Amino acid sequence: MANFPVKLPLRLDWSEMDLFGHINNVSYFKYVQAARVNYWEVMGYAATFEATKVGPILLSTQCQFIQPLFYPGNITVESSVEFIKNTSFGIHHRILNDKNEVVAEAHDVIVNFDFNKQEKVALSAVFKIVIEKLEQRTF
Repeated sequence: MANFPVKLPLRLDWSEMDLFGHINNVSYFKYVQAARVNYWEVMGYAATFEATKVGPILLSTQCQFIQPLFYPGNITVESSVEFIKNTSFGIHHRILNDKNEVVAEAHDVIVNFDFNKQEKVALSAVFKIVIEKLEQRTF
């Protein structure tokens, strides 16, 4: 089972409810987006982008909805890198309700992108070292 070293607590908002009284599925993607950016900030990827204009671009994301969320409530989005390739990596997210039950799982594929040259570029050796230290495992 994966270790999820980066956790983001969030409060559910009344405005996220849909016609049926539960949190709308679009909100789950917002939570995952917040967790993705949080992971990048924790590992220093966001700061590296500011300095070099080389950084993440989302290739794909998908979410499996397991059970509904209801307002009021709190959630935690846990994130862990699943794989590292030459120019891309994947992040696995779990959304847990305030009973610590998994209500959704999402998977992102992110490409390392040079926004100056408008092309994908290889991930650095330092990138992999930072991830392995944060994840406390090797890839």
